[in-house]
Amino acid sequence: MKVGIDTFGCDNGRSGLGSYLLSMVPALPDSDEVSYELFGPEVDRFTYTGNKPYPFKSVNVPDSLFFERIWHSLNVNTFAKKNGYDVVLYPAGCRILPSRFSVPSVCVINDIVSSLISSSDDSWYRRVVRKSLSRIDCIIVSSEYIRDDLIASGIDCKNIVVIHNGIDHNMFYPSEDFSGNVVDIKPFAIKKPYMIYASRMKNESKKHEELIQAFSIFKKKTGLPHRLVLAGTESSYSDKVHAAAHDSEFARDIFITGHFPHEQFPALYRNAEACVFPSVSEGVGLSVMESMACGLPVACSDKGALKEIAGNCALFFDSDSPDSVAAALERIVTDKALRAKLSADGIKWSERYSWRNTAAATMQTVLSL
Repeated sequence: MKVGIDTFGCDNGRSGLGSYLLSMVPALPDSDEVSYELFGPEVDRFTYTGNKPYPFKSVNVPDSLFFERIWHSLNVNTFAKKNGYDVVLYPAGCRILPSRFSVPSVCVINDIVSSLISSSDDSWYRRVVRKSLSRIDCIIVSSEYIRDDLIASGIDCKNIVVIHNGIDHNMFYPSEDFSGNVVDIKPFAIKKPYMIYASRMKNESKKHEELIQAFSIFKKKTGLPHRLVLAGTESSYSDKVHAAAHDSEFARDIFITGHFPHEQFPALYRNAEACVFPSVSEGVGLSVMESMACGLPVACSDKGALKEIAGNCALFFDSDSPDSVAAALERIVTDKALRAKLSADGIKWSERYSWRNTAAATMQTVLSL
């Protein structure tokens, strides 16, 4: 069986969807009965394969989400048949899908689709995504929360399978190397102590602005030297985040990195005091999982899938209340007993997440069509 894997919509590895594909492809199970081939823009030829040199088919489409969607609507089925794919996997199922499927197809949803639909001003996208998700053979979702959201949104797919994202435990693990007052990760030099929020600056639901407000309250009340590090790919929403940071009384203690190399995140996590994750529309919470695997205490929103993903191993807060967030920041950096418990519990909890298991379960689902 030949499996085609679509890399369109994964931002060339520079987003959560890209991180998913970066981690999942190298973990794909080897089999004499299954072959894999990736297809997408030429720039992705060497992005996702890691140490497994899978074949890659380059597709000549203008570098635009609009044109990529048009190509999927008009050409992807013909392309799949021409290249002999028995089944096609669409990892960016919430962004790019054909409207109809003539080859057995599976998509992966790592986002809360109802939020994407309600926040989009693109009526064509809102219409097509509902039809596509209702017509596809199978949808893999990364949490029970996303599955329930799809059903509540009227997506009429009879085959929705929950497969949680994994963690690369060869990268993300506890370490005792905390020497020095500065974390030197080229091209960044970040002064300690700091709290880290690692998430793409995508829209208001990520709650960057509220976190900056909460950080200011925390600084005023405690006088502690902690900094706030915001690490993630920027978008048009980033202007609001930069403005909020600039206007803060504690602007000098807020560090915005922009896109941060995924392979450098372990060092960023291990040297932090806490992972803070205020997003209210999270379907995965990969940064929360990776932080826990590194032994970092986590404080996060009580919305979205985060309670499901973090279990009882995080300190939860109300992201809509800067005072609630500020109180959580203070507690997670000053309560030593709580920090120790969250760290130990998080390490143990994170052991259940593995990219090898995720990839194996994904392929089992794909091959069952």
